[in-house]
Amino acid sequence: MARQLIASASGAEGRPSLLEILQEVRQPPMAPEAGRRQAPPPPQRQAWRSPLRPSCAPPAEALRQRLENRLVVLQNTPHRVAIDPSNFGQRFDHDAFGNPVGSTPKVVVLHETVYGIGSALNTFLTPHPNDDDQVSYHTLIGGDGAVLNTVDPSLRAFGAGNSAFNGLWVITNPRVSGSVNNFALHLSLETPLDGEDNDPSHSGYSSAQYDAMAVVLTDWMRRFGFPAQNITTHRYVDLGGERGDPRSFDWRALEVRLAALGMLCPSR
Repeated sequence: MARQLIASASGAEGRPSLLEILQEVRQPPMAPEAGRRQAPPPPQRQAWRSPLRPSCAPPAEALRQRLENRLVVLQNTPHRVAIDPSNFGQRFDHDAFGNPVGSTPKVVVLHETVYGIGSALNTFLTPHPNDDDQVSYHTLIGGDGAVLNTVDPSLRAFGAGNSAFNGLWVITNPRVSGSVNNFALHLSLETPLDGEDNDPSHSGYSSAQYDAMAVVLTDWMRRFGFPAQNITTHRYVDLGGERGDPRSFDWRALEVRLAALGMLCPSR
């Protein structure tokens, strides 16, 4: 071992010697730049494993055409609802400790409304000066497949409080824990009538909702460049263990539609 240390001390071929490497390891970690503090990380938890499987198989042409037509309609004639500005905000480019953070959307969090879509809209339209009451999603999808955009994707919706995705969160207020809101897009499905309760399941979502959801997700993935594996649930990102939505979600129904739109083929 002593011979190895001595022989490597000269740093053959310009590479760092073992002694130099050992000295680097012993160095204390670099301190944050002036005016910054290191942000605390979120609690450790199991990484998200997407139920969506890669697929490059040729899709059913009728399904692909139906969804592509729906995508054109979505992009050309979007339905927007102006909600109260207290329920959304700008995305931050620095966290509460002065560290630069990404503000480009790279995660989609799926939700459900629990009550009718009208109830959700009434909540979003109501001014909420108290931070704890502020809530919104970027997009709502009704039981009939109608798509309502309530917060522009460039802005920050308040869809998840104490939350993280694969070890990432952003703290924008040093007095509270972090969340995914700064880099997330929030999409919520209208809950069926038999789901207006706290039961763990209900009858599920309509085919029209899965069509609309696949189209909205495809539009977002093409615009912002994140993979389908970053589509997750409120249940997963919630660190408080209180959220279980979206309940009775059919990942296979979404998978078939995203595959038909070419969004599950890694080579594309």
